[in-house]
Amino acid sequence: MPIGPGEQDVRKLQLTGGSTYTMSLPKPWILSNNLNARDGIRVDWRPTGELSLSPLDVIDDLKTVVKLNLDQIPIAALYDHLMGAYLSGVQEISVQSESPLTRNSRNDIRRFLRSTRGFEIGQETDSNVHLISLLNAGELPLHASLNRMYLLFSSMIRDIYDVLIGSDDDLISDFEEREREADGLHYLIERQVGSMLDSQHVARSLGLSRKEGVEHANLARSLERMMDHAHEMARLTLETTPRPRLKQDEYPLSLLPVCMEALKSLMINLRVHDPYQIEDARESLKAAQIALTEHEERLWSGRRQASRLLFEDRISESIRRICAYSRDFGEILLNMIAYDSIERQ
Repeated sequence: MPIGPGEQDVRKLQLTGGSTYTMSLPKPWILSNNLNARDGIRVDWRPTGELSLSPLDVIDDLKTVVKLNLDQIPIAALYDHLMGAYLSGVQEISVQSESPLTRNSRNDIRRFLRSTRGFEIGQETDSNVHLISLLNAGELPLHASLNRMYLLFSSMIRDIYDVLIGSDDDLISDFEEREREADGLHYLIERQVGSMLDSQHVARSLGLSRKEGVEHANLARSLERMMDHAHEMARLTLETTPRPRLKQDEYPLSLLPVCMEALKSLMINLRVHDPYQIEDARESLKAAQIALTEHEERLWSGRRQASRLLFEDRISESIRRICAYSRDFGEILLNMIAYDSIERQ
């Protein structure tokens, strides 16, 4: 019985001419790809040992479209549906309704465009907005987006640190914008990795195996969570009045440079892959976590002012959680090293 998509079959090798091995291909696959005798077939030998076959002249980046009918989705759910379509890797999104689009729907579309990378409005009418992607999934290297996320996060932490020890609040007045940019890069990486899983062409363009792509998405998720805590620290710092002055040579602030130095070492090892440096950084982060936990427990044992204690406790908790996510970052790097060693064997 002929096989179809998603099914398996066993084919036997045949020896032709004494030195060439051949294997027949399923006829339904030949017909579905409009192939004929003597047409070219691309053969990709993957690191796992598998062979991937695809027509030589196939168009890898077929236009994929999602149509969102506002009359068929819950009210106020448009943004979530747009993000779902974006992360799935589609190139075009059509938002349509039988009646004119409401102001809230158009606000959700603008919010989606601010939160993502590469999408623009192609056509727009009273009842329809057509969005198109101008960025190919294989164009921007994943490590470049990760590095940009790290720079956004590290600069935010540096500015928060300066404000907490007395610098001007204007240093972190744009904290919302910085977090949105980091979120947008995170979504972009998730979108690219999703496209990698569906297309070997995208994986080749990015120069990564699919396993490596998934791990890059995990790294981006760790950085995004760190940025969430940086955002919370900035918001708390600006909204607390009067704001307690924290000393840079005392907990919790004294451990913030330790945490950031360890994360810097881990970012370097995204390329270097030195397991000793990674483990040293993770041990440093673990020690900082333990010290911060003990500091938070001691805070409430004295008779200090409650507002100051609450502020310091929340700052300490955010720094401790950043250390935890940084350790996760290091663990992912170790997983990548282990996977590379298996490939070499």
